[in-house]
Amino acid sequence: MKKHENLEQLIETIRILRSPEGCEWDREQTHKSLRPNMLEEAYEAVDAIDSGDIANLREELGDVLLQVLLHSQIADDEGEFDIEDVSKELNKKLIHRHPHVFGNQKVNSTEDILNNWDLLKKEEKKDRKSQMDGISKSQSALMSAQKISKRAVKVGFEWPNEQSLLNCINSEFAEFREAVSQKDKDHMEDEMGDILFAVVNLARWNKIDAEQALLRANKKFILRFRKMEELATKPLDEYSFEEYDVLWKQAKKALN
Repeated sequence: MKKHENLEQLIETIRILRSPEGCEWDREQTHKSLRPNMLEEAYEAVDAIDSGDIANLREELGDVLLQVLLHSQIADDEGEFDIEDVSKELNKKLIHRHPHVFGNQKVNSTEDILNNWDLLKKEEKKDRKSQMDGISKSQSALMSAQKISKRAVKVGFEWPNEQSLLNCINSEFAEFREAVSQKDKDHMEDEMGDILFAVVNLARWNKIDAEQALLRANKKFILRFRKMEELATKPLDEYSFEEYDVLWKQAKKALN
């Protein structure tokens, strides 16, 4: 069997599914209709990575690949581009951005590699005038905040030390409390956004991925809440705050 025979067969399978003799559902799909699927499959692949389930990861990567091939076939049907064009462009980009592998450039660390990557990317994206150009509008607000923060830091827009950042966070909480006292919902939303953005910067300062940190907190909360449900001796909506507090501590202890 040829090394990439299965991949070639898969590409042909997608072409057949989109053909007049293929599947009506597949023929009806557009880039826009498949947008939710792309996000869902990517998140499921990440879940498989986090779980460490290699068999599941293999399956989920296949589902991600399906999305890439479907979008490429839709574009091919419209006479725009095909999977070969996608592969050619990606290969060209990878070679260009790795001159230390495919060229003569010398590097001393992964930091050098990342700095070179950014410089080469900047050369390729000459139409971008601002550091804020090119940030995805579809990714989560938390991921966007991280990227915005990192972009600003690259040109020196940074707190002088961690304490000044902590002071900033405290001041944002004070401004939020003021907005609450005024009962101004718009002002409250603005200030809450400032709090979250400042906390994302605190995570970046400490080299913590804020998205991953929040995912871990979500997972931890769900586990503890389910444990509370197991330990509860009456419906949870009948618990007082004080009883909830005791139950929460019991759940934490049981999971430690």
